[in-house]
Amino acid sequence: MQLKILSWNIWCDGDFEKTCEFLRASNADIIGIQEVMPEDKTRDITSYLSGLGYEYAISPKSVTFDDGRTITTAVFSKVKVHPEKPHTLLAGSPQQAEMSIVVRDRVFHIFSIHLKHTHQQEADIQKVQVESLLGALPKENVMVMGDFNATPKMTSIKRMREVLTDTDSGELPTLNAPLFDCKTCDKALLPTTKLDYIFVSADVRTHSFKVERVQGSDHFPVLVLLEV
Repeated sequence: MQLKILSWNIWCDGDFEKTCEFLRASNADIIGIQEVMPEDKTRDITSYLSGLGYEYAISPKSVTFDDGRTITTAVFSKVKVHPEKPHTLLAGSPQQAEMSIVVRDRVFHIFSIHLKHTHQQEADIQKVQVESLLGALPKENVMVMGDFNATPKMTSIKRMREVLTDTDSGELPTLNAPLFDCKTCDKALLPTTKLDYIFVSADVRTHSFKVERVQGSDHFPVLVLLEV
């Protein structure tokens, strides 16, 4: 048995109609979404995916922009959800949504996270967020997906790889460069930049990692197949 896992930063300024079209067509079993906008009814991704049969959990943490818009992260599942309480968020933790699912009597712990945007530069805040995240993780049956706002060479990703397995061994780029608006980033590097990842614990088997080059966001969705 295999499950399709998808993670996507859908971008608060993205094309919501195209986003919904792709998510519906993907028919993923588990979806991690970043830049969920719970207060914007015109971009109500939770209601949309609920209508497609997904249960969901939203992070208790959010970020509010200067213009008043709020974003957070969420996990959505078509698989049976286990009534396990979320793990305690530690001080300095990132936006972090968690859900436990049950597949063949095995409980998997799924996390959707969004680290602080530091313009692809090393920053203490990301290191603190990663350590807080790792401190909250169970030891087994873990999957952590999301927008880490960090390239493979940065400390936060190296640290994640010390504890978990990166399901993408090829370091495929995940930015939709023409739409990615970062005035302090090196534009020449954006087409080859990877910021989005799916990590798993050593006991979790995955294969067929893929970056879907679809429109709708300044990030591309990433997918992997989970073997159960």
